[in-house]
Amino acid sequence: MRHSVALKVGPVGFRIGSDWRAPIDQLRALYAGYPAPSVPDFTVRLEAPRLHRRWLRPQVAIGGDLTLPGALPLPLAHALLAAEMAMNLQVALGWRRHLLLHAAVVERGGRAVVLTGESGAGKSTLAALLMARGWRLLGDEFALLGADGMLHPHPRLISLKNESVAAVAAALPTARWGPLLQGTPKGDIRHLVPDAGGTAANIGVRNVMVASPALFLFPRYGHPAATRDFLPSEAFARLTQASTNYVSLGEVGFRSLTSFIRQVPAIAIDYPDGDAGVAAVEDLWTQA
Repeated sequence: MRHSVALKVGPVGFRIGSDWRAPIDQLRALYAGYPAPSVPDFTVRLEAPRLHRRWLRPQVAIGGDLTLPGALPLPLAHALLAAEMAMNLQVALGWRRHLLLHAAVVERGGRAVVLTGESGAGKSTLAALLMARGWRLLGDEFALLGADGMLHPHPRLISLKNESVAAVAAALPTARWGPLLQGTPKGDIRHLVPDAGGTAANIGVRNVMVASPALFLFPRYGHPAATRDFLPSEAFARLTQASTNYVSLGEVGFRSLTSFIRQVPAIAIDYPDGDAGVAAVEDLWTQA
């Protein structure tokens, strides 16, 4: 590919190549301070689906070592979104060193909160608002659960949608952001840089520090405030559905997940707005 950048996010190394310079420049700026891998684990390709689409109404095909047949290309204006989607795809389909859970993870004092739920539940927004209050982001898209029971960081850009962009921007006035991507298949999207107020050195340290899981939450946005305990069997069923590599890991995945369920309290929380959600998380974390 004509333009490329290599970066390491937690334990995962990527080499990202592009037919265009602009998305690579965006990635370099947003991931400034992240290390480069000695040998990338995955390759991502941002390329035109047809030669003429480099210049005429340019389009970006989501490609890499692992692909999904039939994935539709995105306009060049959404190339950053295409890169993030392709990075997610490589990890979801190809990572085997940890059990992957589709969840956001934040940490304070070495103890982590795992937030998972359906699309629109507000886990990314809650993670960003908690980051504004001093929590460390371990991940927005994936929780990496090791065989040792620890959560390993994968602090990719936080993908925020529609009204949540303004809410988080108000809480983090000095944050670093990617461009506003309007009219995507998921609405308006903007990517937030984790640890927005930190230095490059701080990002490097936070990229490797692990944390012990203390609380497992199922948030649900837009409902009157309420909490309820999850039965271990219900939490187990939900997490097997939320993992992209549970089956492929076999016995290792089963042991990691059952140990996590036995040791970590699982609670469903409903919340009407961001302030109420943050307060609920911090109150439950204090009690855990």
